[in-house]
Amino acid sequence: MNTHVTRQLAEAAAREDDVVRLADVRRRFGATAALDGVSLTVRRGEILGIIGRSGAGKSTLIRCLNGLERPDSGSIAIEGREITGLGEAELQPLRRRIGMIFQHFNLLSAKTVEENVALPLKIEGWTKAKRLARAAELIDLVGLKGKAKAYPSELSGGQKQRVGIARALAASPALLLSDEATSALDPETTRAILTLLKDINRKLGLTILLITHEMEVVRSIADRVTVLDAGRIVEEGPVWQVFATPQAQTTKSLLSGIRPQLPTHITRKLVADVTGEAILGVDIAGPAATGPLFQQLSAEFADGYRLVHGGVDHIQEQAVGRFFIAVPAEATARFTTLAERFGAQVEVLGHVAGHA
Repeated sequence: MNTHVTRQLAEAAAREDDVVRLADVRRRFGATAALDGVSLTVRRGEILGIIGRSGAGKSTLIRCLNGLERPDSGSIAIEGREITGLGEAELQPLRRRIGMIFQHFNLLSAKTVEENVALPLKIEGWTKAKRLARAAELIDLVGLKGKAKAYPSELSGGQKQRVGIARALAASPALLLSDEATSALDPETTRAILTLLKDINRKLGLTILLITHEMEVVRSIADRVTVLDAGRIVEEGPVWQVFATPQAQTTKSLLSGIRPQLPTHITRKLVADVTGEAILGVDIAGPAATGPLFQQLSAEFADGYRLVHGGVDHIQEQAVGRFFIAVPAEATARFTTLAERFGAQVEVLGHVAGHA
């Protein structure tokens, strides 16, 4: 088999494994480009985090995915089926392949937990016995055994979100859309809900697309991350790589709350003048982050250096290190060359007249 045919077969297989595929999707509201040429894929069984500030285009993207908004141009395919030209009647069966969980739960207050969970199945025409049996199975799955007869007013925020997740899973969807599902919850409850989503992903092989403005959510459970800014994708990749070496300024800003940052009292001393000590940001990830970088630097860098701040984290079972190093200004280039030899990325943040 020739190389061209092999490549075509591989590409066809990849397309079949894509639950979501967007190609050059655009949507404008007046003069504002909510989506400006967005192309992305979500593979079967993966968790993709889509992150951005308010107004980045996240809500428009999710509404286009479930057919509530129609893009001005571009292609959206769910499980290989193009949806942009479908009418409302044709969209209905497709929407049943998409589960949705919301920031504010969207439960019916007059219905019990089991009735809320079973509601999509009632709409589909399931018999009462079958839908209540399915609801009981899902209530147990999300950790709410014994709460079937409770009403939403009797539940905590975290329990309400568990009901929302169970309801989203009722029709065995191929794709679960999570729209800021944890932003109304406290940190402890957020962690519990994210753990539940990851557990469901593993047990059911469910594909999940997370829309969020919280990097910690992405860090906790996503496999890949896509960063949106003003309707455009500015960065994407495996979570650990993006967190280790963010390239876009938007990503760096969003990560500033959870990555080590140069302490403020040192930042205030930074000047552009290339004398005294240079303060360097050093990023290193993967096996190199736990390797002999500092031992080698100590052995080979005769000018001396000081570790000012930083440390090593672990994301997706990969070590991710971020350090702030002070070196004599005249030795900056030598230090950078040596550190890069060991797989580090080095950025000159500024200089201080004396010790930082």
